[in-house]
Amino acid sequence: MNTTFNQYKAIIKKKRLILLVSFFVLIITAALSLHIGNYNISFTGYFNFLSHGSSAETARIVIFNIRLPRLIAAIISGGGLALSGLVIQTLLKNPLASPFTIGISQGSAFGAALAIVLLSGAGGLPAFQNTTFWIILFAFLGSVCSTVVILLLAKFKNFNTESVILAGVALSALFSAGTMLLQYFATEDELVSIIFWTFGDVSRSTWKEIILIGIVLIVIYVFFFTNKWNLNSLISGNEIALTLGVNVKRIILTGMLFSALAAALITAFHGIIAFIGLLAPHIAKRIIGTDFNFLLPMSFMTGGILLIAADTLGRVCLGTGAVPVGVLTSFMGAPLFLYLLIKSHK
Repeated sequence: MNTTFNQYKAIIKKKRLILLVSFFVLIITAALSLHIGNYNISFTGYFNFLSHGSSAETARIVIFNIRLPRLIAAIISGGGLALSGLVIQTLLKNPLASPFTIGISQGSAFGAALAIVLLSGAGGLPAFQNTTFWIILFAFLGSVCSTVVILLLAKFKNFNTESVILAGVALSALFSAGTMLLQYFATEDELVSIIFWTFGDVSRSTWKEIILIGIVLIVIYVFFFTNKWNLNSLISGNEIALTLGVNVKRIILTGMLFSALAAALITAFHGIIAFIGLLAPHIAKRIIGTDFNFLLPMSFMTGGILLIAADTLGRVCLGTGAVPVGVLTSFMGAPLFLYLLIKSHK
């Protein structure tokens, strides 16, 4: 008995060490992201902001007005999408489930495209002068609409996970077709705006928007962490979870709503960032296991690291920051998606 307890303590110690190492990797990745760019700033230059002169002022503007907001947005967006994908995969018991694969991201894209087309001619109306606000609102409502439809279908089918995945695939196709239809009728300027928005980009947010997303994600993370025992029990199956006293339907409903809220908010502000919600949870599980006590923070940090790396690569790839981060995450996630599809089929 004592030997078993010591083995358990050793496993817990090892997982805590993995989390600590992952945190340092996140810090190092973030530091490199701040350092790399067209405007070169030495590492000692970060500590010279108290000095006067045009070079110090320029460095301060580049870091605090451009690179740091982009970095924080990448961390919270990558981490939020990873948490959303992890919980969705657990609740639906499907390794291929994520905000992108069940239609949440496509619903957001349709909402944004609809706002761009409808409001392009309403610029003279005071209520619609803030076009960016309405695009974000419509994008968020599109994600919420997709989630509500999926949950209603799931409830109608008694939370059958296969029906949820199929409903998500159908909604993805429907919203994608709607977006293409809007592009067909859009003017040249509207078409450019729609295409630009669908490319994921973490540089769009201001500090106010980043703080808003951060506060919501803190609430969502606390909810997931306080329900980590329920989520752990669902890994063994709904029947076993029921015998352990877990209200399976309630945890699936609330978990899906919070997961969709995180994905919808991030997608509404930053566009479609594909496959982070699919890729990060699988990497985290391979590194630290399936215990949500450790898997939740590990998934968050993994998503943040992946999105920082993709955004940094996109900024330096052409030297102008012209490569959208959503394109690079698709290149990373598509091969894994095919691998998981083949593996699940076998």
